[in-house]
Amino acid sequence: MEGKIIFKTARNFVLEILDPEADYRTKEYTLYLNGTYYVTTDQTILSVYGLKPDTDYEIQLKCGNDVSEIIALHTDYEYVTLNVKDFGAKGDGVTDDTACLQAAIMTVPEQSRVYVPKGTYRFTHLFLKSHMKLELAKDALLLAIPDSEKYPILPGRIESYDEDGEFLPASWEGSPTDTYASIITGMYVEDVVICGQGVIDGAADFDNWWDLEKRKNAPAARPRMMFLNHCRDIVVQGVTFRNSPSWNMHPYFSQNLRYLDIRIESPDNSHNTDGIDPESCTNVEIAGVYFSVGDDCIAVKSGKMYLGKTYRTPSKDILVRNCWMERGHGGVTIGSENAGGVDNILVKNCYFVNTDRGLRVKSRRGRGKDSYLTGITFEHVKMDGVMSPFVINCFYYCGPDGKSEYVACKDPLPVDERTPKVGKIAIHNVRCTNCHVAGLYFYGLPESKIESVEMENVFISYAKNARPGVAAMMTGCEVDSRKGIFVRNAERVTLKNVILEGNSGEALDIEGVDQWSWD
Repeated sequence: MEGKIIFKTARNFVLEILDPEADYRTKEYTLYLNGTYYVTTDQTILSVYGLKPDTDYEIQLKCGNDVSEIIALHTDYEYVTLNVKDFGAKGDGVTDDTACLQAAIMTVPEQSRVYVPKGTYRFTHLFLKSHMKLELAKDALLLAIPDSEKYPILPGRIESYDEDGEFLPASWEGSPTDTYASIITGMYVEDVVICGQGVIDGAADFDNWWDLEKRKNAPAARPRMMFLNHCRDIVVQGVTFRNSPSWNMHPYFSQNLRYLDIRIESPDNSHNTDGIDPESCTNVEIAGVYFSVGDDCIAVKSGKMYLGKTYRTPSKDILVRNCWMERGHGGVTIGSENAGGVDNILVKNCYFVNTDRGLRVKSRRGRGKDSYLTGITFEHVKMDGVMSPFVINCFYYCGPDGKSEYVACKDPLPVDERTPKVGKIAIHNVRCTNCHVAGLYFYGLPESKIESVEMENVFISYAKNARPGVAAMMTGCEVDSRKGIFVRNAERVTLKNVILEGNSGEALDIEGVDQWSWD
């Protein structure tokens, strides 16, 4: 047994069990800290708390008769801790503690932390600053007040004084849009850690933020749980996030982001409660995260046409590993707001259960020539009860123009500046059981075919009582059940050791594929 420290602060660290066969969970093991029992668990990625700053520790792991080498750790230096109760926060579940929490954040010096002890702290919204740590103790609850009148509105776009540039404080679904300040907002900040064993609850429900009829005439779009705008070097670790008004984690034009051992939870019927949605971001690590949400667990984006055409900033170099994705519309989704492109997305050692789709690519005409989606790889992934494990839909119909003839037409149209492209997709060593609708459903544009699909060592079986459904949200996609491999409009499809079990009808249904093989 071997472990590795993948992150540390003055007060905690994150350990990863190096097991290539594991996903979110591994074999049960026991962790000893300085020779003393700490915990028994089966989590592949585990957070350990209660350490002292600037101190040496020894970590050892045991699994049956297997004992690891000692892992040496020296915690970081810490200058001072600011307890929010010293700033007047009550934590009584009644008082509005927003001002006190914000005062502690604005006061904390570098190499220090803001500490939230046990209690229930009512608040509306908080803004982060650079070079800070915010730690929530076990049984600490930051509980939002869901009163929109208490939230400032961030303008979507502000023109520069010389009219030659712009500032984009807010965004909604790929466009600069006036939006209520998020529960937690970071604006051009760097070197921030949000960690701990506590909970941040957005307090959203169908009596407030999730009632879309009530929101129709609202002056701004709903808040996110955490919005990071042009930030860098951010770590979110350990905390549980619940009941966000809309997307949970929304990093926007940001770099060097790590989401480690957190939990993101919302009811499966809640609206737009995506888990983590990197938009035009670079170098993002999502590891050991538990998702159970009402929309896509992860959705990688790069803006609609204005942002894509103006800034041409793809989301790229994103690693998703050892995560658990439950319910939700898609496990890992690309798009549909992807006008700036997507490049190099690796999903490995993850477990998907009862999501509508596993890999879900959403695009359509109009996203533009900079919308090149490529380098998308799934490897060593397990799925159970997923309706349709693999879907590429280049006719995605949500949005004002989604059902227009231009988007929906299945005949080839002229290639121009509005035409997107799906590049290379690789799926290796994946096992899918109890599928319902379709094993693989890829529908590319006839005038801009999917560049390549490579599947190797893939097993797909179907539920005995499979529920019929629609594999892709596109005009003309019919209700189906236990469909095998369906491909339209691809340059190359290569299948090696791909096994279907329990499908109905023909295993392979392809049209418009220039080159294909199934070994």
